Amino acid sequence: MAIYMFALAGATAFAPGQTLLAHQRSPISRAAVTMEADVKPVVIGLAADSGCGKSTFMRRMTGIFGGESKLLDIGRETNTLVSDMTTVICLDDYHKWDRTGRKSNPEWPNGITALHADCQLWDKMAEDVTNLKAGKAVDKPIYNHITGELDPDEHVEPTPIVIFEGLHPMYDDRVNEALDLTIYLDITDNVKFAWKLQRDMAERGATFEDVQKAIEGRKPDFKEFVEPQKQKADIIIQVLMSDIVDDDSGKFLKVKYIQKKKVSCVSAPYLFDQGSKIIWTPNTEKLTSETGVVMSSYDDDWFGEPVSVIEMDGKLDALEEIIYVESAICNAGTKSYGELTEQMVKNKDAPGSENGTGLFQTLASFKIREAYENLRK
Repeated sequence: MAIYMFALAGATAFAPGQTLLAHQRSPISRAAVTMEADVKPVVIGLAADSGCGKSTFMRRMTGIFGGESKLLDIGRETNTLVSDMTTVICLDDYHKWDRTGRKSNPEWPNGITALHADCQLWDKMAEDVTNLKAGKAVDKPIYNHITGELDPDEHVEPTPIVIFEGLHPMYDDRVNEALDLTIYLDITDNVKFAWKLQRDMAERGATFEDVQKAIEGRKPDFKEFVEPQKQKADIIIQVLMSDIVDDDSGKFLKVKYIQKKKVSCVSAPYLFDQGSKIIWTPNTEKLTSETGVVMSSYDDDWFGEPVSVIEMDGKLDALEEIIYVESAICNAGTKSYGELTEQMVKNKDAPGSENGTGLFQTLASFKIREAYENLRK
């Protein structure tokens, strides 16, 4: 019981297995962070391939800081998402060529993909990251995803937290060194293929062969210029096929939250007892799941560096019951017991909410807040 008493500090009236509503907590509706006028922004880097959940992650993250999150009001197309506390900048805006230019240009007559390092405006990206980190406004480029054109620049003011999300936030050393915390969404090849197959066949009428060809065409540049960033990242959310459900559709997943031990601005989360190897099958009377859920927590090695890992394999049937899992997670970065569950329920319609994808994106979002507060001290 000692482990549970630690995990439930400040919530002694709660019995594991109760829902958040049964616990009768008052809702959290305000931002949990404030900022002095003279402090500089904390800058976060989020890397992943296209279609791997960056936008969903950003919605989860911005919701934790409170206030309305919306596109920057410039009277025309933009990719920049802003709130009182956060600015999210899409690194597609730093493409060197528009959609037509990527098909053929004097430097690359046979075309170049958006994943290639030579397709990015590295000097401008480094300049803007450096200036925003220093609290200075920037005039940055825009890549119009609708027209495929490079639109006129937009003016962006710094906010307490600035997130650079896209294909290459950690590729250029100047940019990477300016980032206070880095995150990589590592969607394994078989999961990525299953997701794209379902989406493109349903929404675009693509065939199996079409999807396979599209993925294979991107793979060389992805492997060379994007994927190596997962070695540099402070936090990695890795998505694999489930070990407990024999299914290749991508609907049942095993997800890992991996954090390097050397990261000093945030504490590493774990289950029950720090440093122990834990394999936990939650009580099915307290966590409803047709397939079952298995949680794990352990130390491991990631490209030669020591890391802490939490895993979730399986799928939830009743999202409110995630509070039972929350009771087992220590160092979650939450302000009060039940806050993680509250954020999960608030985003229940977002992709991945019923599995470890949503859980660990939410956990990483709290770690961004923790980094912000610790770097402000």
